[in-house]
Amino acid sequence: MAKFDVVDLDLKKVSELELSDEVFGAEPNANLFYEVAKMQQINRRRGTVGVKNTSLVSGGGKKPWKQKGTGRARQGSIRASHWVGGGKAMGPKQRDYFYRPPKKVRRGALKAVLSLRAREKTLIIVSDFSLSAPKSKQAFEALTKRLKLSGALVIDAKTNTNLHRSVRNLAKFDVLAPEGLNLESVLRHKHLVLTSAAAKAIEGALS
Repeated sequence: MAKFDVVDLDLKKVSELELSDEVFGAEPNANLFYEVAKMQQINRRRGTVGVKNTSLVSGGGKKPWKQKGTGRARQGSIRASHWVGGGKAMGPKQRDYFYRPPKKVRRGALKAVLSLRAREKTLIIVSDFSLSAPKSKQAFEALTKRLKLSGALVIDAKTNTNLHRSVRNLAKFDVLAPEGLNLESVLRHKHLVLTSAAAKAIEGALS
């Protein structure tokens, strides 16, 4: 079990927290990062780009003129790709880009990135992150002036609505519930701020 200092919002140590080495002490793995980051990015593609080919364009079922004797090039349909209003030759088709690596890979990537932040000393565990009201200014002062951060991902339970409503309006900060933790959000921010309750919830989910 790895020991982490638990601090208050003024960076003063208030206690220690033991967390599993399996979750917060794993080896960073670039291959896992690549697979899961690829999954998150590629699954945002809608795949709705598509055009009609000759068989899908309406009309053109009749041969426009007879094969021989007209002096013109033979034609089979006015909906062929070289006609105005014809179908597109070899155009893009609608497709599903869905990609999902195994659960073990997805979990392994989260363990690796949490361990990376712990190794880099950019993982901050606070005892509590309560705000008196859902005010972005109050959250901004707590994160920048008291915790001395220029940008971070904050993780706490979704029941802490004041925190979620306040941080989500800040440009360089983001907030998620423990169950919404994902690789891309962690990698996008240099610092990771967890409440002690969120850290235990993540440990339980990934162990």
